[in-house]
Amino acid sequence: MREIRGNIWDYQKTAMVAVTTNGQVTKNAAVMGRGVAAQAARLFPWFPARLGACIAENGNHVHHLGDNLVSFPVEHSPYEVPDLKLIERSARELAALADQAGWNMIVVPRPGCGGGGLSWHDVRPLLEPYFDDRFLIITAG
Repeated sequence: MREIRGNIWDYQKTAMVAVTTNGQVTKNAAVMGRGVAAQAARLFPWFPARLGACIAENGNHVHHLGDNLVSFPVEHSPYEVPDLKLIERSARELAALADQAGWNMIVVPRPGCGGGGLSWHDVRPLLEPYFDDRFLIITAG
């Protein structure tokens, strides 16, 4: 895993972009809280409904949603703090999906560390066992 600075959306055409999400669905659409999730909802108006359908059918897991976008659950609802166990499970699921699909570049924001308030010092060790050099951890810069 490599750490970079920049705008995550600059990578969306050439890499898979992980959108940090929560598991709440209302009115057939995922609740797109803040940060990268809110940005994804603005940039891709179809995103909340597609993610909501995936969560309703298969639960709060990593889902490939099309257009080089993949969900990365960090919390169960937007009203709670990010869950470190969920973040680790999402890292494991994303790595397995990347292997299965043959993705060679996946850009991930620091999960739970922006609006979620977690410390990168606590989150980084959870990702390291699963993320190899294909994974770019991006910080806004």
